Amino acid sequence: MCRPRAGRRAVTEAGTARAADPERGTLDKAADENFPVAPFFLPRAWRADLMAVYGFARLVDDIGDGDLAPGGADARLLGVSPREAEDRLVLLDAFEADLHRVFDATPRHPLLRRLQPTVRRTGLTPEPFLGLIAANRQDQLVTRYETYDDLVAYCELSANPVGHLVLGVTGTSTPERVRRSDAICTALQIVEHLQDVAEDLGRDRIYLPAEDMKRFHVQEADLATTTAGASVRALVAYETERALNLLNEGTPLVGSVHGRLRLLLAGFVAGGRAAIRAIAAAEYDVLPGPPKPGKLQLLREVGVTLRGEG
Repeated sequence: MCRPRAGRRAVTEAGTARAADPERGTLDKAADENFPVAPFFLPRAWRADLMAVYGFARLVDDIGDGDLAPGGADARLLGVSPREAEDRLVLLDAFEADLHRVFDATPRHPLLRRLQPTVRRTGLTPEPFLGLIAANRQDQLVTRYETYDDLVAYCELSANPVGHLVLGVTGTSTPERVRRSDAICTALQIVEHLQDVAEDLGRDRIYLPAEDMKRFHVQEADLATTTAGASVRALVAYETERALNLLNEGTPLVGSVHGRLRLLLAGFVAGGRAAIRAIAAAEYDVLPGPPKPGKLQLLREVGVTLRGEG
């Protein structure tokens, strides 16, 4: 329901397979995501469409993060010369050009060729896909966010479009559901940023709003330590509470749908709640590594969400 962010282990292990088969290497990362991509209980057509959407979202994120497999296979597929194969902005431009072919021609990249039948079958428009590309362009140019509103505006590009695509694939999009979905997706994105503070800092990116860092007397150097001090923990707790409030705002989306889609959306919400509980259980010290919930906690949260007790 939000922007995919596979762990570094998944990126490393998939490298060899992806060099040989970029399409399969990308899709195989779905098993390592923080949220269910296309679970078995969904109708087969939905699973195929959601995997096609995932392939797009995963690849554009890997381009933006510099996590493409070595050897330049993706660049070649997109028509990018070896000389420019490491230039992320050039790759994103080529990827956007190939996206437009999904709607009026034949794409070059196999993941976009996989996406084309989904687009035709479900009537998806270019806008959500373009939003995800724009978010990755922004990642190349913007590495700090001054205010919380600035961060939320970034999430409107980096996370919310995925929710729009899920609703579009399942034929359940309405203005109210989109509003609730946006709240959930932004919350999940913020939670993932909180889990990944150390990893993002390694990429020279900080998604904690600068004005909040000043309020809690946190310096960038405080984020580069192996364990968080009291000020960092207080800041993470504050941002976690904001994310929980957004998640609660979006949760009525689950009750607005029925059947297997309701279970899928409950899984997204439950994943966010379980991650928030894991961060709290770590006493808001996210610097040693991402606090991750166990499967039992996730199942409990699914039950709570389905019962409407969140």
